[in-house]
Amino acid sequence: MAKQVISTTSAPAAIGPYSQAIEIGGMLFVSGQIGINPTNGQIEAKTIEGQTEQVMKNIKAILSEAGYTMSDIVRTSCMLSDISNFAAFNEEYGKHLSAPFPARSTFAVKDLPKGALVEVEVTAVRK
Repeated sequence: MAKQVISTTSAPAAIGPYSQAIEIGGMLFVSGQIGINPTNGQIEAKTIEGQTEQVMKNIKAILSEAGYTMSDIVRTSCMLSDISNFAAFNEEYGKHLSAPFPARSTFAVKDLPKGALVEVEVTAVRK
């Protein structure tokens, strides 16, 4: 079983030695996404809601490139630079997913790349 690299210009290019996503065995592992606008490589939104919205758009673009949808997500890991943003993050995050919701971990971290407020990584399974 060979792994396949998934890449799209509709999501930010990797800013390090990693792939946007890897597919293997009917599973897609999407690297952590921050709120970078893929057209200019910048984080434009200043709020947790705006950055979360961009993160979810980036994830959707990567999933789409690989032939998956948001409903194929089974697991997310969510990192916040400030846990006090949890409620606002949760509200925006919830707008992009539907029941049954994926399993999830959410935790605060000291810092995120480029000063981001949020980073989300997902695992999706082809149905």
